Amino acid sequence: MNNHHEHKIPILSFYSGGGFMDMGFEQAGFEVVWTNEFDKDFAKLHAVGMTSWRKSYGNGIKAEIFNTKSITEVSSREIIQEAFPNGKPKHFGMIGGPPCQDFSMNGSLKGFNGERGKLTIVYFDKILELKPTFFVMENVTGLTKRKETKEFLQSLLKRIEKEYFVDSENLNSLNYGVPQHRERVFLIGIRKSCVNKKVAEQIAYGKWFPFPMDEKYHGAATKYNWGKKVPFGNKMNKPEDVPYELCIESCLVPIDKINTIPNANEIFTLYKSENELMQIDEGETNRPSFKRLHRFKYSPTACYGNNEVHLHPYLNRRISAREALRIQGVPDEYILPSEISLTKKFKMIGNGVPVPLAHAVAKALQSYLYSILNI
Repeated sequence: MNNHHEHKIPILSFYSGGGFMDMGFEQAGFEVVWTNEFDKDFAKLHAVGMTSWRKSYGNGIKAEIFNTKSITEVSSREIIQEAFPNGKPKHFGMIGGPPCQDFSMNGSLKGFNGERGKLTIVYFDKILELKPTFFVMENVTGLTKRKETKEFLQSLLKRIEKEYFVDSENLNSLNYGVPQHRERVFLIGIRKSCVNKKVAEQIAYGKWFPFPMDEKYHGAATKYNWGKKVPFGNKMNKPEDVPYELCIESCLVPIDKINTIPNANEIFTLYKSENELMQIDEGETNRPSFKRLHRFKYSPTACYGNNEVHLHPYLNRRISAREALRIQGVPDEYILPSEISLTKKFKMIGNGVPVPLAHAVAKALQSYLYSILNI
């Protein structure tokens, strides 16, 4: 947090999941004061994981999902009463990544007509009802790429743009130090009535939000000599120019530590024979299932479901829950409870926003807000 600003801007978090986006915003100095997650298991994972992470850096505030109702059943009045019992503050924000399966190219493609797609509409409705100073929405790029969903999104944004300046950008987590190729669209909105005339004139046209860019990693997918596909079991050396932190090798747990690092021994059982698995090359990720990661390359998008979890580069097993968390940029201090099923853990992990990407967006937003608002 900038030392010149002791006041932390409060945040309402929608579709909170495991809290990865919340974590990035807390790291940047915002204060998450209200959370919502309808899935009861995700809510439990969030509470334990975020609490353990907060304790690790001296923040004893217990994490807990404030509201576990479906967001369609929660009134804006109820949200304000829960989040701000002493009255709504002058400035606060909303963040959220509505469930995206209906827009994903690998999903149902039902768009806004799907049950999950409708939750994006609800999120926009809540913005207009709650009137936050700013909002952030994250979603799959399919939301803006398919003609029918793009047109409907534009119609939704026309409603929002009556009261908010809105900007958007596709961001890839690989460009922010995350060992994963994950492209998502971020929409940022600032309420028009919160900025002065001079600022309004500056941002009324074209691109106005300073979306973050990390010079070190920008364009990482094409500028490095990434490891190439090789037969399983081959020995190899890391290409000299590739940053180690962008390689899957940086996320793997050594065999001698698999029982000492939390969640590192939580691994789905494989039901393919060892001989079948040995036929899958290291780096063979262009296949519908049983993708094998490459130790000296980044992971494809972490999107785990129906026990489909990426294979370890050079061991005949799937990656562990801890390794998946690392691929999402989640610190090891974030520890998941043992009693929740592995299926739910991997689904929650795959749904999240990579923490370093969330943090980069949050820091850019924080700097921008302090430059235009009297806080």
